[in-house]
Amino acid sequence: MNTPAFSICVYCGSKPGTNPLFAEAAVAVGQWIAAHGGQLVYGGGSGGLMGIVADATLAAGGRVVGIIPKALVEKEWAHHGCTELHIVDNMHERKRMMAERADAFLALPGGIGTLEELFEVWTWRQLGYHDKPIGLLNTAGYYDGMLAFLAQAVASEFMGDWQMGLVRSGASPAILLSELVQAGGLSQAPQMDQI
Repeated sequence: MNTPAFSICVYCGSKPGTNPLFAEAAVAVGQWIAAHGGQLVYGGGSGGLMGIVADATLAAGGRVVGIIPKALVEKEWAHHGCTELHIVDNMHERKRMMAERADAFLALPGGIGTLEELFEVWTWRQLGYHDKPIGLLNTAGYYDGMLAFLAQAVASEFMGDWQMGLVRSGASPAILLSELVQAGGLSQAPQMDQI
């Protein structure tokens, strides 16, 4: 078994969303990861954008590591076609394992679960628990409103520009993934045991 060149943790919706561009972006992400010798780490579901990105990675010859809590195996329809499927006890274990297995993080469109995972890993980064790069794929302007709100948080001095600088955003999967992988090569040993 070949060791993957890198691992990207992808957070995304367990539903496909209304805009077909969301699914197209998920396919592009999976294909890019596989084409560049990488590995997808994700929440282990077979539905929505989760299933789409996993299927695209597998179809293009890439490795997929799914991590899902026991309670969600049926609710999110665990993807039993993953290269590795880890069924864990709870959400905390899931998120920690996903973070440990990743060299970088990428959020695609999704709901509160996706947002919670993004903000948690972003918080860990600002606190110095890891220095792995974080990306926000702003497909079809999905995150425009959130980015505007975050700019308001900076203007209101609840956040600093340096915190915004910890997350890269863009609309092109290939460009954003390339930036994340390049930045991930500079990552130091994370302190995930302190989380």
